[in-house]
Amino acid sequence: MRAPRRPIHVVLTWLRRQPPKVKAFLAVITGMAALVLLWAVVHDHDNIFIAAEAVHSIGIAVLIYKLMKEKTCAGLSLKTQELTAMFLAVRLYCSFVMEYDIHTVLDLATLATTLWVIYMIRFNLKSTYMEDKDNFAIYYVVVPCAVLALLVHPATSHHLVNKVFWAFCVYMEAVSVLPQLRVMQNTKIVEPFTSHYVFALGVARFLSCAHWVLQVLDSRGDLLVALGHGLWPPMVLISEVVQTFILADFCYYYVKSVFGGQLVLRLPSGVV
Repeated sequence: MRAPRRPIHVVLTWLRRQPPKVKAFLAVITGMAALVLLWAVVHDHDNIFIAAEAVHSIGIAVLIYKLMKEKTCAGLSLKTQELTAMFLAVRLYCSFVMEYDIHTVLDLATLATTLWVIYMIRFNLKSTYMEDKDNFAIYYVVVPCAVLALLVHPATSHHLVNKVFWAFCVYMEAVSVLPQLRVMQNTKIVEPFTSHYVFALGVARFLSCAHWVLQVLDSRGDLLVALGHGLWPPMVLISEVVQTFILADFCYYYVKSVFGGQLVLRLPSGVV
């Protein structure tokens, strides 16, 4: 006699059979429900952004544990780590010259650990680095982000260079995970620590997006005015939404894998 299936398995099986448009609609509904929950539970919505940075730091800590325990960087994208270090360094500079607060400390800690991961991949564990799989050309994202930052940036009273740097790190953060997704697309099999790291990035991206959306709602739109006029305010929100949806599909398969008791995540074609 077959054992009864758990409700979560029934739900996941039903979701897998739905067409892409239905899945997208359900993802939007789920995201909106999560936003409402955060709005009701978290009183100071600035803490959501702090939580996003903390989750990102936890993801980096998972990578460090992987590198130290398994002595291999297989499945990791050096280019994603370099892009992450790039936007963190720029954001840290902007934080120092524009607004020094708790975010500065968190970014400094995350940048330091990211640089350590880069060092380990480039030198100590170079023999295990899958360079042939990490074949995403980073200039495809760096150059467009730089051009977009020159064209669309905050209309605040800060120096032009600082405003362009601010915009650059916002755009770069939104797409920095693309090389890591390419590595996973090439390998199709994601080992546990790498999948934990990418899932942590997905959660961090969602919390960051939720922070901006709730801040706009709390201020009744005044935050968008404070950010300046023109295309910059909507571009900030678009960047947050884009980086959330980039990882949404992976997070779905990660959750499905965890509930299914699978240690290694196997991705079907076309997921990332």
